[in-house]
Amino acid sequence: MAKTLTAKMKTFDPERRKKIAARAALLIAEEQTLRDLRRALHLTQERMAELLKIRQDNVSRIEQRTDLLISTLRSYIEAMGGKLQLLAQFPNRPPVELSGFASMEIDRREADDEARL
Repeated sequence: MAKTLTAKMKTFDPERRKKIAARAALLIAEEQTLRDLRRALHLTQERMAELLKIRQDNVSRIEQRTDLLISTLRSYIEAMGGKLQLLAQFPNRPPVELSGFASMEIDRREADDEARL
């Protein structure tokens, strides 16, 4: 007869269960969606809409998309109080943080502002 996860976990000592729970929480945190992040921070879609100065239905669309502009993702993360970092990972090399995207976005915004004047 197969054992349930609960039954198997009971066979471990408390310290081992604590380590397993911590590792599971870490793995879950690494794989959260934008919706999961928002909920973990106790933010509603309505509040995100206020922070982003968009409508709530647009927040829903952002959370459901699988392909976002970096600027949209950055705005969403920053509205939650975070900072977006882009890492490139290659075999047999340490990760490389990609930079320069923020300055490109600022330059574009400034050009848009000048065009409006």
